[in-house]
Amino acid sequence: MFSRIKSFLLENKTTKQTVAKNTIWLSISNFGGRIIKASIVIYGARVLGTAGYGVFSYATTLAGFFTLFVDPGINAVLVREGAKATPEERHSLFSTTLIMKAVIIAVSVIAVIVIAPLFSTLPGAKALLPFAALIIVFDSIREFLSSLFRAEEKMQWDATSFLAASIGIVTLGFIFLRLSATPLSFSKAYALGTAIGAFVAIWLSRKSFHKIFSESSGKQVGFILKTAWPFAITGVLGTLFTTTDILIISWMKTASDVGIYSAVIRIVQLLYLIPMVIQMSILPIFARFAKHDPEKFRATLEQIISFIFLISIPLSLGGIILGKEIMSLVFGPAYIAGWVAFSIFMIGLSFDYAGSIISTSIFAYDHQKSLIISSAIGGTANVLLDLLLIPHWGMEGSAIATLVSQILINVYLWSVMKKLNNFHILGKVKKIATASIIMAISTALFYIIGINIIINIAISGIVYFSILFLLKESLLGEVKRIMGFKTTTV
Repeated sequence: MFSRIKSFLLENKTTKQTVAKNTIWLSISNFGGRIIKASIVIYGARVLGTAGYGVFSYATTLAGFFTLFVDPGINAVLVREGAKATPEERHSLFSTTLIMKAVIIAVSVIAVIVIAPLFSTLPGAKALLPFAALIIVFDSIREFLSSLFRAEEKMQWDATSFLAASIGIVTLGFIFLRLSATPLSFSKAYALGTAIGAFVAIWLSRKSFHKIFSESSGKQVGFILKTAWPFAITGVLGTLFTTTDILIISWMKTASDVGIYSAVIRIVQLLYLIPMVIQMSILPIFARFAKHDPEKFRATLEQIISFIFLISIPLSLGGIILGKEIMSLVFGPAYIAGWVAFSIFMIGLSFDYAGSIISTSIFAYDHQKSLIISSAIGGTANVLLDLLLIPHWGMEGSAIATLVSQILINVYLWSVMKKLNNFHILGKVKKIATASIIMAISTALFYIIGINIIINIAISGIVYFSILFLLKESLLGEVKRIMGFKTTTV
């Protein structure tokens, strides 16, 4: 049994097993690491209060806005091209991208330290910006090296470095906040914790640093820039999509509003780890299939999107119903005012989950320009709607702006992918939709009669999977076969 488990977690055998193995390791790092990190975020939000947590969130968001090009597609290029390359080609690619990355990080730090303070609007935020810059630097280093691990499909190393960062942030966060419950103290702890993760990633990848300068290639710089420039634009537009909400709320509302909305975003981001983990797991495989086997690509895509809906539809319906109780449970009564915004985010969760897989598929087909257009649509719509809705409806208006932008993005992405590879999903999710609706009815009934939220979630989950079992949903059997280490292929 031990040898089978070890083989399953450390070796790549079949397509399905490799996706499952990668997903498990990425789930351990992202879910495990972020859940660990969530404990200090929740503790910090409670200790600092809505205003103090708002200042911390604002400073990190503002720093992120001024590091728009910290990853102009280099990480994604390293994963996609590295997955297809020989070990020698991969090392040359890594050497070149590492030097490019170092230059970009240096320029980004200067921008945060010199320019960002000129735009700071919340009192106390300027003092946090140098530490926010360090957080971005160390996270960028770790994420870049994680791209190398993913290209080599060594997700266990990615998990190790991410968990090290999370444990460091939590441990230092509790210590620093106990000594001084201020946004500045919290920022220092966060920066040191991310540094630990970066140094662990460097140590794990130390053999790849051999002959960095001699193996780098000037010719590859042109190829990388040509391949990555769409991601630079997508990254800028994506930053507009993810940061303008908090920045505009800070201009038009209070630090407390920023803190409450940031708490909502924290929970939503945790939920969005599910498609993100699957994205990172399937990109190397999608890159190979897109080039050599479009039929296998379509079959794999249909199965993965069906699995995404298996998770996202019940999560979406449950989140809408239990939004108020979730906000109170996680962050406390002071943050309960964010429940409407949270429920609005949950409306878009199910189709946005699938959209993240679609965008990965489009990238695998080397259609980055379509991703630029989708980001332009979403980023522009989000900014305009934020400016229109936030003055009247505050954070709820911002959530509506995000929802509308997500709908526009996903309509476009699905139409593009259908042209590249005409996949079909509708007939595969009827049983999932039926089970989700029945579950939602039971969740609502339990909520009305006052059942504890934890018990409600547990019973609702049992109801959902029981209905799927009674309807003989084939995906349950597929998951069982994969985890049973069968050697069938897609």
